Amino acid sequence: MKIKDLPKSDRPREKLIAKGVENLKDSELLAILLRTGTKGKNVIEIASHILSKNSKKRLLQMTYQDLAQINGIDSGKATTLLAAFELAKRALEVNDTNLPVINGAKDSVAQLSEMRDLKKEHFVVLYLNAKDQLVHKETISMGTLNANLVHPREVFEPALKHSAAQIIAAHNHPSGDPKPSEDDLDVTKRLTDAGKMMGIEVMDHVIISKNSYFSFKEEKIL
Repeated sequence: MKIKDLPKSDRPREKLIAKGVENLKDSELLAILLRTGTKGKNVIEIASHILSKNSKKRLLQMTYQDLAQINGIDSGKATTLLAAFELAKRALEVNDTNLPVINGAKDSVAQLSEMRDLKKEHFVVLYLNAKDQLVHKETISMGTLNANLVHPREVFEPALKHSAAQIIAAHNHPSGDPKPSEDDLDVTKRLTDAGKMMGIEVMDHVIISKNSYFSFKEEKIL
């Protein structure tokens, strides 16, 4: 059944106007944002299906890629939903008090303290939002750092997934000397160049050793 075939009192928009937004079901609220259905399914049916598969909290955490994979959500609907969800989160300050803020290399090192005692080199990336808040941390590779182990695609794929605006690269030197090698410099340049093309800034590259660290940003190399 198409929405226009429903009684006016059961259509989401008309119901909102007549009874108030607080009297709409979750599926009806989502249907208003989606606006239209698809062939064979009206917009309320699509909204109900989406909510049967995803909690409201999960919806707020979805990325554009997540939404675009749902049957019945095209690019226009995905961007409308993301904008609505983000506005709601900002109004409620969702997650603002729980996410650590990274203001410099010392803050980065504090989030990576477990790397000081690792026996092998690990390459880890911190993913930050536009407010310098840490939204995700991921180990990209293990082993002696070189261009083959750290590919820009593997570094920036999580950035897109988590809607990161900037990243901080980090790896450890089990030898105890945090001074960067030629490979460290080469990898940093590759990532910085790739980030510029994607519009995601590489804020820093931090090398961590047992008792100290080296920051490319602090040393003005980056």
